[in-house]
Amino acid sequence: MCIDVYRHRQRSYAQFVPIIFISADTKEVRESVKAALTIPDCDFIDTQDGYSVMEAVGETVPDLAILDMQAGNMGGMATCLELRLEESAGRLGYIPVLLMVDRRPDVFLARRSRADGWIVKPLNPIKLRKAAQALLNGEEYQDDSYLPSPV
Repeated sequence: MCIDVYRHRQRSYAQFVPIIFISADTKEVRESVKAALTIPDCDFIDTQDGYSVMEAVGETVPDLAILDMQAGNMGGMATCLELRLEESAGRLGYIPVLLMVDRRPDVFLARRSRADGWIVKPLNPIKLRKAAQALLNGEEYQDDSYLPSPV
């Protein structure tokens, strides 16, 4: 298994292969995410911007979308908002979203976009794996590195 999960979809545990969308404008970021999460039975779909995510969702509904806040013409926040609007209109099912934010103040934007979780860059592979696991299990994930450091 890519990540040890059992989702609410009607598939048996043995058949579950998570489909994860990764949207980032740089190949290095997409490859870093895949390296942190890859074990043989994961299906990844790479996109460079939110427009590509929205097109891909029309063909394949992912189990998780990992979006870079600063991806191309339609970044992670706009993509997350669009996914939530489509969901609220009944045109799309629920898709857990993990936003990769660049700095602490972006956490506010991640919350406003109704993301299920966020992780502050630079990416930490262990935190990224924990975040993906949490979201695939129907939980939320909040990277605590945005919190002020204790004095």
